[in-house]
Amino acid sequence: MRIGVLGGSFDPPHLGHLKFALSALDQLDLEEVMFVPNFRNPLKRKGSQTPAKHRLEMVSRLAAKFAAFSVSDIEVRRAGPSYTVETMTELTLVRPGDYWFLLGADAARRLPEWKQPERLIRLCRLGVALRPPLTETQVLARFSAEFKAAVDLVKMEPVDISSTDIRDRIARGTSVAPWVAPEVIDYIQQHKLYRS
Repeated sequence: MRIGVLGGSFDPPHLGHLKFALSALDQLDLEEVMFVPNFRNPLKRKGSQTPAKHRLEMVSRLAAKFAAFSVSDIEVRRAGPSYTVETMTELTLVRPGDYWFLLGADAARRLPEWKQPERLIRLCRLGVALRPPLTETQVLARFSAEFKAAVDLVKMEPVDISSTDIRDRIARGTSVAPWVAPEVIDYIQQHKLYRS
């Protein structure tokens, strides 16, 4: 089985995450894309992150409309800092298959700072988002030769929004309908998330 694993905080999940997952599904010939909300990103400074149970539920609502999408609470259940190498080790043991860890070019730039990145690329390949204006050459230049051999680029149109932008818009009372699925917006409103 060919499985893509899309990790992140998903605080909240948005159109960019969805487009990346769909692009990876198609271009990498995946049978499944598994969304894995983290408990805590060890590379981000400690701050106010929406509780994991809410982020997990929002991702579940986003993924529910697509037969090839699944959601795993593996990092939420493990708690503490979420290390990709630990998640991929566990997944490959529990569900053997061919794995791609899906990540954006910005996250890929920090790969050498990750826990045991050399071990990670023995467990899976890396599906890295290629969005204009970045070129293939520019993205691949971010990797050492060792990591470059494990990279498959996923071309996608730029989505000019981030979770931070969305949280700011919600706090200001501005609509996020163009970027956030209706079922996620409903959940955000129901639980009064991102209000200032």
